[in-house]
Amino acid sequence: MPFARRLAPLLMAGAAATTAATTTACASSSSTRLEAFSDARRQLVLEEYFEGKTTAYGLFEDRFGKVRRQFRVDIVGEVEGNRLTLTEKFVYDDGERDTRVWEIDILGNGRYRGTAGDVPGYAEGQVSGNAFNWKYKVDLKVGASVWNVGFNDWMFLMDDNILINRAYVTRYGIEIGQVTIAFRK
Repeated sequence: MPFARRLAPLLMAGAAATTAATTTACASSSSTRLEAFSDARRQLVLEEYFEGKTTAYGLFEDRFGKVRRQFRVDIVGEVEGNRLTLTEKFVYDDGERDTRVWEIDILGNGRYRGTAGDVPGYAEGQVSGNAFNWKYKVDLKVGASVWNVGFNDWMFLMDDNILINRAYVTRYGIEIGQVTIAFRK
């Protein structure tokens, strides 16, 4: 994931603290239950929300809450049959640019499966009411090595135009950071 690749220098700085940690991932990343949102007033349909143009603004915080990077993403979503393609163009606060393309299969019953260039295997997700939970691994180049990090994204449709995403980033089950993104149609 382009954003994940850009996290590499930031993760290197905290690598010693991360490997020395003995606690497990923060409960906030695993205690939310998707079913709790089934009766929400708003109902999220991922392919409807992301079809067309969407703009997002986000930031990455390390595991200690320090904001390490900010960015903007311009997204174009195209739906063809049962596939949603998202082309994401990132612009980081330091001027760096990157692009990522998601191919997401619409499986029905609020279930989705997708892939991108640096996602080994598949991302899996499900919608319930106004919430979407999306889990995947990313092969992240960090220095001379590659880390396999997990993303646990929680997206919430706040109104017809605003979607909030909170992603918990883990390595070996230990939370190493969080990403917050606000999408606007």
